[in-house]
Amino acid sequence: MSAHAFETVIGLEVHAQLKTRTKAFCACPVVFGASANTAVCPVCLGYPGALPVLNREMVSLALRLAFATACEIHETSVFARKNYFYPDLPKGYQISQYDRPLATGGVVEVRGEDGAPRAIRLNRIHLEEDAGKSMHEVPWDDVPTGVSLVDLNRAGTPLAEIVTEPDLRSPEEAYDFLVRLRRLVRWVGASDGNMEEGSLRCDANVSLRPAGAATLGTKVEIKNLNSIAHVKKALEHEISRQTEALRRGSEIVQETRLFDPGSGATRPMRSKEEAMDYRYFPDPDLGPLVVDAAWSAQVAAALPELPEPRAARLASTLGLPPSDAATLCTTRPLADAFEEAVALHPSNPKGLANWFLGDLLARMTDADRQEGRLPVAPAVLARLVARIDDGTISGKIAKDLFPLLCEDGADVDALIREKGLVQVTDEGAIRGTVEKVVAANPAQVAAYRGGKAAAFGWFVGQVMKSTGGKASPTLVNRLLRETLDA
Repeated sequence: MSAHAFETVIGLEVHAQLKTRTKAFCACPVVFGASANTAVCPVCLGYPGALPVLNREMVSLALRLAFATACEIHETSVFARKNYFYPDLPKGYQISQYDRPLATGGVVEVRGEDGAPRAIRLNRIHLEEDAGKSMHEVPWDDVPTGVSLVDLNRAGTPLAEIVTEPDLRSPEEAYDFLVRLRRLVRWVGASDGNMEEGSLRCDANVSLRPAGAATLGTKVEIKNLNSIAHVKKALEHEISRQTEALRRGSEIVQETRLFDPGSGATRPMRSKEEAMDYRYFPDPDLGPLVVDAAWSAQVAAALPELPEPRAARLASTLGLPPSDAATLCTTRPLADAFEEAVALHPSNPKGLANWFLGDLLARMTDADRQEGRLPVAPAVLARLVARIDDGTISGKIAKDLFPLLCEDGADVDALIREKGLVQVTDEGAIRGTVEKVVAANPAQVAAYRGGKAAAFGWFVGQVMKSTGGKASPTLVNRLLRETLDA
C-alpha cells in the first residue's frame, strides 16, 4: 500500500476540572500547589463509613458545558463505581458515570482539512471525581531513590469528561478541537482550562484503516499529553508509527502508550483495558441524579452568548471583518472589554478594534487575556480613540501616549494637557510652515514635480518635524498637495 492508502481516525477523551470551590462529594477545598495531603478528609481518603454528598455546583457547571455543546441532557443519570487498584485511589474505586451519563450527543465545530467548518460529534459528557497524584523520583534528600509518594489533595476534585465520537481525521483537527473546547469551557465558566495545572487533560485514541473502509482499525490510546501542542505531536508520531507497521504487514496491538515530550515519541504503557475490566455498578451511597426542568432552565438562562454567535454579531452590527471579530472573541473578558469601550465611543468601533488587536494585545499574555487583565481600562482606550477622532491629537501622538497610559493609568485629557500635545489645527499656522519648508528645499520640489512621488513623504516628515509632530496630518497632506501641485 502507498503511504496515502490509510485513513486516520481519532477520538478524544477530555477531562475538564470543574471550577468549584469544594470537591465533588465532600467539603474539602479544591486547591493547586498546596502542601501535600492538606486538603483531605475521611471521604476523599476513603475511610470506612465516610459517605459522599453531591456538590450541586459541579452539576450546574457541567450543565453549562452540555448546553454550550448542544447535548441532550438527561433528567436522570446515575453515578457508578469504576473499580481499579492504584496507589493514588484510596477507595479502590472512582465515582464516575457509565451507562447513564448526564448528557449525550452534542457537537463542536472545527476547521476541516479543506478549511471548511466540520462538526465533530460528542458521544457524551459525564461527571466523575479525580484521583490523587503519584509523584515519582521526588528530589528530596529524605526520600530514598526509587520511592514514590502520593498526594491526595486532588482526590475527589470534580471533573466533566467530554468524549468525542471517532470523527477527527488529522492531528490538525484534533488540535483545533481542543483549542475551541478549551475556549468554550473557559467562556461558560465551567473550568479554567489550564493544562499546565492539570485542570484540562486529554487522552487520544487513534487508529488507521484502509481508505474508504467502514470498519475501524485497532485503536491505541495515548496518555501524558500535557498541552494541546503535545496532543498534536503525539498523534503525528503515532500515525507515522502505525503507518510504518501496517506497511510492513505487522499488526497493531490495542494498548495504552505514553507520550515522551523529550523525544516526541510514544512508548508502551500497558495493554488497553476494556470497560468490563472496571466492573462498573451503581454507587449504593449515591441516589440517581435528577436534573428537573427548573434546574435546566435556570442554567440555560444564565448561559452567556457563545463565542461564534457573538463574533458573528460583532461583525454584522459593527462592520468588523469576521477575522477581527473572531480574534476579539478569543476570550470572554476580551470581548466584554471591547464592547464596553464601544458603548463609551460608539461612533468608531473599527478604530477601537484596531487598537484592541494591535497595541493592546501586544502587551497582553495569554493569561492576561483569560483573566481580563488589560494594560488600560476600556474607558481609557475609548477616550483615547475619541480624542483622535475629534482632532485633539493625531494617531502618532496617541501611539506615543499609550505606553504612558499603561504605566500609571493617567487621565487621557490631563496627560494631553500636561505634555502639551494638543494637535495643531490652525490652517494658517500650518500653511506658513508648509510654505517655509517648500521654499527651503527647491531640489526636493523639483524632484517631486519631476515625478518622484516619494519626495512627498519627505515633505510631510519635514513639516511634522517642524511642528513637533503636533500638526494635523490631514491638514499637512492637503496643504502640501495644494502648494506642491500649484
